[in-house]
Order: sequence, then structure tokens, then C-alpha cells
Amino acid sequence: MQYDQEVDWLVAGSGAAGMTGAIVAHQLGGRVLVVEKEPRYGGTTCKSGGVAWLPGNHRQAELGIDDSAEEGWRYLQALIGDSVSPPRLRAFATRAGDMLDFMMRHSRVEFTPLPEYMDYYPTQPGYKSGGRSMDPGAFSLRELGPEAERIRNDYDSLLRCNITVPEGRKLGDMGLAAMWLGVRLYARYWLDLSARLRGKPDQRVTLGAGLVARLRRSLMDRDIPLWLNAPLGELLLEDGRVTGAVVVREGVEQRIRARRGVLLAMGGFSHNAAMRQAFQQAPIGADWTAAAPGATGDGIRMGQSLGAALGFMRSAWWSPTYRMPDGRVLALIAGKAYPGSIMVNRKGLRFTNEAQPYEDVVKDQYASEARGEGAIPCYLVFDARYRQQYPVGHIKPGKMVGDGQLPKALFSSGLLTRAESLDELAAALDIDAAGLKATVERFNRHAREGRDPDYGRGDSEHDRYYADPKVQPNPCLGPLDTAPYYALRCEAGDLDTKGGLLCDEHGRVLKESGEAIPGLYSAGNTSAAVMGDTYPGAGATIGSAMTFAYLAALHALNDEESANE
Repeated sequence: MQYDQEVDWLVAGSGAAGMTGAIVAHQLGGRVLVVEKEPRYGGTTCKSGGVAWLPGNHRQAELGIDDSAEEGWRYLQALIGDSVSPPRLRAFATRAGDMLDFMMRHSRVEFTPLPEYMDYYPTQPGYKSGGRSMDPGAFSLRELGPEAERIRNDYDSLLRCNITVPEGRKLGDMGLAAMWLGVRLYARYWLDLSARLRGKPDQRVTLGAGLVARLRRSLMDRDIPLWLNAPLGELLLEDGRVTGAVVVREGVEQRIRARRGVLLAMGGFSHNAAMRQAFQQAPIGADWTAAAPGATGDGIRMGQSLGAALGFMRSAWWSPTYRMPDGRVLALIAGKAYPGSIMVNRKGLRFTNEAQPYEDVVKDQYASEARGEGAIPCYLVFDARYRQQYPVGHIKPGKMVGDGQLPKALFSSGLLTRAESLDELAAALDIDAAGLKATVERFNRHAREGRDPDYGRGDSEHDRYYADPKVQPNPCLGPLDTAPYYALRCEAGDLDTKGGLLCDEHGRVLKESGEAIPGLYSAGNTSAAVMGDTYPGAGATIGSAMTFAYLAALHALNDEESANE
């Protein structure tokens, strides 16, 4: 077979998984090429919080956090059981710390433990109350030179200036310390006169964009080429082994030989409505996902064409989302836990603990929909006191931006509804008024006592993380009793799908027989999630993506069979 170019390791996708796999392979001596079908790099990672969940890593001890790979394994095993092969699950638990150590020694990646960001399920053995979720820190776009213009630019911040997870936590306290931090952040932003005069966004990037910028700079340090607008056309085989792929660059097909293997790290299939309707529960489509638009299942379909097995195709990294009038879809992570709010279906009934992990909120949303209660969409209902004090999604609190200053499209689009009474709100939303009023009355009575006998809101550390600590005895609970009343339309959304190509503990793609497809690897949301149908903690998506990209590159570059090809 004739090839136009030869490398050792061909990586498709430029998110956390793809760029990690590229850096590891290059450090091991491989010649690497990264290709990305989109015009900008970063994928869904760039739109995310950038947090990585990594049990038993070396940074934890520096902050006095007691953890181990074995405890991480026990926690994961209790949550996931045998739905994921034990060798693959154990590989993540025992090697995630190795990946972090490798990347911090050989790249610009810099993760710091979040000691207050707990795992999601406190009743499980091996649970930790903080330190496994890691913040990627801030990074200057100026370090990227011209490549700063090609990073995904659809990441969103509530403020003009970008903030890290710890900074967001401090600002959320809304006390004097938060005000002082806000002053310092805005002073830095406005004193960057060069960027302000040129109309540039904040040059200090954080969260997912910060992680992507660090990874991109690491590729640049190593002169690893990254081709944009270069989709993978098809995988190439010789004698049953994947030996490369056809890449379409600037409209021209190029046959790239990959001596050690191909890594598919192209995201999930969130934006492929046909695939979602074929594999996932109704109602479903491609309009509610917060994933990057390139997540159309290309890598999954390519693996299928070679006989690859699939796993967890019904699953996603679920999160309530809301669609802005300009078409952006954003995840609702924090606002649902503040006191003075509830989520209701079309019968006006609560159906979930609103403050619990976002994955479980959407699962409850689908369960309510299946009962015929009309929960897709549902509504986050809150009162004037909430509106004044707290942000709801990316809508700033009333004390910062009053209703009259909000874009009118927020209301005219149906995303945000305001009414002077619960009856009027129910009428505007076309939901059951009697049900809504009875629900609010019951919720208010218990909220004043600081308890939620229906759903246990505020009982766990996780529930209280995004709440208001000034509200006692339960920082998640407060009555809705001050007009006007509001509702935010919430969809059954996701951060991306988590079903994909079934892989082993090395990241090798498997056939239905359990046999590996030689030369083919996958990581990130193109692969069937090692987390199964669960969400162990914040950053489980990125932590597992980077870990299996690391393991895949280690295997491919050290595999004697591929080395002798």
C-alpha cells in the first residue's frame, strides 16, 4: 500500500485525550501527527470546567490529603460493579496518578487538588471528601502566539475575566473576601491595556480552555504538528492491522501511515441526532448537548466498520442544559442548588433533589417524563430573593444586572419567564397551577425548618458545595415566597455522550469476540466510558480521557509487534 506520509502515532482529535496521547508518544521517541476536523482545536474539553478526577495522585500528599489508588479502586468498584471489565477499571484507578506525574514532568500541564471538592457518592466505600478533583489552573494565551487565534472560542464565563475553580468558589461566598478577589481579578483584566485596546477577550484562560492552552503549548514545545480542518476519512488496514488512515487536508486526501497505531479521540456522538435516536431513550436529539459541534460519532462509526464492539451507547455525561437565544447550549451545574429554588415538571411537581450530581438530575428528569409527568423540558422556578442574590446559569444576579438590563431575548425566547404570582407563572409555562402552588407550599414549609423529607436536598456534602453557606440550618433550602417569580427552561442535556468503542486496559479497541483490533486505540468519549453509567466525581470525564490516552500511547510505543512492522 502506498502512503503519502509516515509517522509512528496518528492522533485524531485535539481535546485533552488526543493531545495527551500525542505528548506521551513523542516523549517515548515517536514521530507524531495530530489531526482535527474542526477549524479550531480543543474540542469539548475547551468548553468544560477542565477538572480531572484522579485518585491516588502525588499532588494530594502535598496538601495533606490521604488517598490511594486502592481506595479509588474500591470506590469505583462499588459504584460501577462488573459493568466495566475489572482490568480496565483497575487500570484507571492505579494508573491515573502515573499519568498525572508523567504529564507534569513532561508538559505544561499543572493540576492542583481541590480539597473541598468531594466525590459524588458519600455512602460508597473508598469515598473521599475532597482532593481527587483537580483544577488545571490559569494560562496565558500569549504563550501560544498565533495559535491563540485557533483555540476554540466558544467557552463561556459569567464574568468578563476568566476564573479558576477555587476563584469561583471564593466568589460564590459573596462576602468581603469575595469582593476583594473580584476587585483584583477585574483590575488585572482592565490593566491589560494591550488586549483591551485591541478588543481581545481575557488573555488569562482557565478551566477547560486553560487546560487546552497548556496542552497546545506542550505540542508546540515539541514541534508536534496539529492539522486543523483535517477530518479522518477512513482507517487503512493491512493483513488485519490498522496501519494508518486517510486524512482530508485542504480538500486533498492524504494516506498517512502510522507504524505504531492510530488513536481515535474524536469525542462522542452528541451532535448526531440519528445515532442518538437509534441508541438512546426518547425524547432525544442533538439540540440539548453542551458538547463541541465536532462530536458527531465519526470515530465510533469507523471502529464499527472494522467490527469493533460498542458499550454504554444509551448513556451520556448527563447534565441539565439551557439554550441561549443565540443558540449556545450551556450546562446548568451550580444554580440549581441555591436556596429559594425548585425544579418542577408540567404537573407542577418536584421530581428530584435539585442539588444532587447533575447526572442524576437528568436521570430523574427522564424517569419523570416516563411517568407521563412532562419533565422534558422542566423548569427551575425561583423567587425575587433568589433572583437578586444568585446567578442562574450565566445570568448574573439582580444586584449586578436588573431585569430591565437583561437582553429582552432571554424572555421572548421562552428561556426565562417572569410573573407576579405563581398562578401567572404556571399559566405562562402551561403547567398545572394547583400542582405548582401545592408543591411550593409544601417545599416552603419544610425549607423554613431546613429539611427536605421528599428528596433529601442538602443532606450531603455535595449538595452543599454549590449552596449558600450563609443560609442556615440548610444552605440549600430557602422558601420561594417573594414575588415576582421566575422560571428557567431546562433541557435533558449532556456534556457529551459516554457510549463508544469498547476498549481494554491498554486503550485497544476490541471486537465482539474480545480480541483487540491491532493498531487501533481509543480514548475519551469515542470510547465506552470506564465510568460506566455513573459519574464518580467532578472531572471523571477528563481524568479518564487523559489516563487512557496515556496508557494507549505507552502500549503502542512499547509494543514489540507494532515496532517490528
